[in-house]
Formats: sequence, C-alpha cells, structure tokens
Amino acid sequence: MKAKDMKAKDIMTPQPRCCSTDDTLEHAARIMLEEDVGEVPVVDAQRHLAGVITDRDIVVRCVANGERTDQSRVGQCMTAPAKTLQEDASLEEVANLMKGERIRRVPITDGSGEICGIVALADLERTDARSLKAEVSERVSTPH
Repeated sequence: MKAKDMKAKDIMTPQPRCCSTDDTLEHAARIMLEEDVGEVPVVDAQRHLAGVITDRDIVVRCVANGERTDQSRVGQCMTAPAKTLQEDASLEEVANLMKGERIRRVPITDGSGEICGIVALADLERTDARSLKAEVSERVSTPH
C-alpha cells in the first residue's frame, strides 16, 4: 500500500499500555521501561485520553524539582491536553500535526474517542513515506 493511501490505523502501534492520573510516576516509568517507549497515554476509566506522560515530563517536571517518583502522581506533570488524531487520519495529517506541534508521537483515537493506538516517528520510517518522516524529524528536532 502506498503512503498516500495509508491511514494512521495502518501504521500505529495498537492498544498501547496506559496509565491514569492517579498512578505514580514510578508506575508510568516502569511501563515505559517494559514497553520500550518514551510516552504513555493517560486515560480515564472509559479509556478516553486525559493527556500523555513522557519521559521528559517526568525528568523536567518532577525529578529536576526534587520530587519523588514513588509519591508524585501522573496527573501532576502530564502533558494535557494531548494532541490527537482519529484512526482514519491520513499519514500527511499525522506528519503535519507532528511538524506543527513539534511532537514525536501522536495518540490515535477511535470513533468513540477511546485511545486505540499511537503513531511515532519510527512508524513513519517503516512506510514508503520517508520524505514525510524526514520533514517531521527535522522540524521536531529543531530548537524553538
């Protein structure tokens, strides 16, 4: 399938592990370690996205301020609201959001607003849309 015909659902990592706002940062970091990811979706009981927690969020908003990751809660330092797209978004839409917001990952939601996947820069690389990936990579890596 050509990149121009692909949708977010075709390249996303489906059903990512998630955490809640009440989970500890240590728990979120453990998910990152076990899944080898740098971002975990933060959801409510219905799996609707409340935000995302990144490894950078944990370091910059918690650790650097001397807070304890075993006591601090995800809701205290997550990025919210998170920028999302629906699963039928085109790869171009995904790339444009990444470039415009300077983000490396996009949570993907289904028709009912539940988290159903994540598209990362590496997912773009695995398609024939390498030029899109190069544009996104250059943009998100450029300092503000």
